[in-house]
Amino acid sequence: MLLSPILILTVLVVGILIGSVGVGGVLLVPALAFLGGESVHAAISACMLAYLFPGAVAAMVFARQGSMNWKLAVPLCASALPGAYLGAYLLPLFPSVALEFAIACLVLICGMHALRGSHGTPLPNPPTASSLSVFGFITGMGSSLTGTGGPVLLIPILLWRRVPVLTTIGLSQAIQIPIALTATAGNLVHGEVNLNLGLAIGVVLAGGAFIGAKTAHRVPSTLLKKTLGMVLLGVGVFILFRFYAP
Repeated sequence: MLLSPILILTVLVVGILIGSVGVGGVLLVPALAFLGGESVHAAISACMLAYLFPGAVAAMVFARQGSMNWKLAVPLCASALPGAYLGAYLLPLFPSVALEFAIACLVLICGMHALRGSHGTPLPNPPTASSLSVFGFITGMGSSLTGTGGPVLLIPILLWRRVPVLTTIGLSQAIQIPIALTATAGNLVHGEVNLNLGLAIGVVLAGGAFIGAKTAHRVPSTLLKKTLGMVLLGVGVFILFRFYAP
């Protein structure tokens, strides 16, 4: 499927954001709706397929740079599978306005927290396997319902748990893979997926994610956290604008 130049540029920027700070996929569904003329439900299902590509590329870069904590990634990704499938099953049944509003509030709070700068050190003990399983399930279900890919939900939760920022972004890359696979399977069974659109977007996202993931390892962690905070605030305001817009 051929994408318009402005849509290609928009998707590339989203990919860079996903690869560098994790958050960015929330902009993709509106871009497909406004610039590509797709319905919201069709855009969500195509985006869920597309997130497989930047997730795989960025996770590979983070792993090679030693920024992927696989001990934390395994329970997160495993629990995201049933959550993503449940979200795909529920997607055709009801609108996701209330969930988007809750996500916006969460993102805004964590964005302000990141910008304020927590001077405390990371928690001495990482989140437990049971808490990670809950986080993964919530992230998988919420992502499938809203087409946000995973990081926009997972990153605020992990920052709240004071997981180091680079580890947090790396985990948000990994969780996109099971969410994309399971949500797409659910959409194929319970709805429909524009495979050509999803694949075309995924290729462009992957290129952007590679650039973004490389960039994330070349900036100081403090600057990365501040940048992430600003992006979270912008995304939160953007979601609220969509919520209140007629």
